[in-house]
Amino acid sequence: MRETTTPGKQESRDGAQAVGVSLGGLPYRPAHSAETAPVVLRLDKVGVSYGNVPAVNDVSMDIYKNRITALIGPSGCGKSSILRCLNRMNDLIHSARVTGSVYLDGVDINSDAVDPVQVRRHVGMVFQKPNPFPMSVRENVAFGPKRQGTSGRGPLNDIVEKALRSAALWDEVADKMAQSGTALSGGQQQRLCIARVLAVRPEIILMDEPCSALDPVATLKIEDLMRELARDYTIVIVTHNMQQAARVSDYTAFMLASEHGVNGQLIEYGATNEIFTNPKDKRTEDYITGRFG
Repeated sequence: MRETTTPGKQESRDGAQAVGVSLGGLPYRPAHSAETAPVVLRLDKVGVSYGNVPAVNDVSMDIYKNRITALIGPSGCGKSSILRCLNRMNDLIHSARVTGSVYLDGVDINSDAVDPVQVRRHVGMVFQKPNPFPMSVRENVAFGPKRQGTSGRGPLNDIVEKALRSAALWDEVADKMAQSGTALSGGQQQRLCIARVLAVRPEIILMDEPCSALDPVATLKIEDLMRELARDYTIVIVTHNMQQAARVSDYTAFMLASEHGVNGQLIEYGATNEIFTNPKDKRTEDYITGRFG
């Protein structure tokens, strides 16, 4: 169940067409004075609870186009809950209740007028554990475009090859297109899942601990891929790996639960180099330096 307020009437943005509704957006002013990229996602006082248990409260932040934003913090602080708010995946959890607003290109996606399926076409998600479908490599990648109405072997083959190339997997599977996706290595399976997301041409890619089940070599490939993908996509990643956040992200948000283990909150958000070298909050410094968490 969702609770949200409707913003006052303002001039709608082009992005409103993407999710099938014309709602007013917030002014697109960078929260960080040095940033020139436009805001593509804006969280405004977002909260999530499950039943009577608050998971995260009052999170407000801007996410910039073609930048990688990392959500870090101890387990249970609400990182994944916030990530799921960005494409309404919390709608699929019966006990979840979301408050506040999430603006995608100026449109509040929490509005009842917005189709969550359309939102997920523009905001794709890669999960913690690789989850290829029990079908061929080709059919894994072609699945989404087929659902969207693309037909014909030629057009589908073009989409599949482009997505696999973008996911840095084509050279490894070009001669294995009829092989089951589940027969690939763990790292290849995760890149296959990324290709599956890319095939439906999203604007934003969410990644929930995408490397936690991978070995160091496969992890490095995924990290290199993220930097390549950021040229064309906006990426938001949840990670427990401080080194990974420092290596790949442009912005970092540190979240922390209360001492009672509930009601996570955003402690600090800023450019990654500032968060890791000159944090403004002592709790951020303590977490990054390993004093807790």
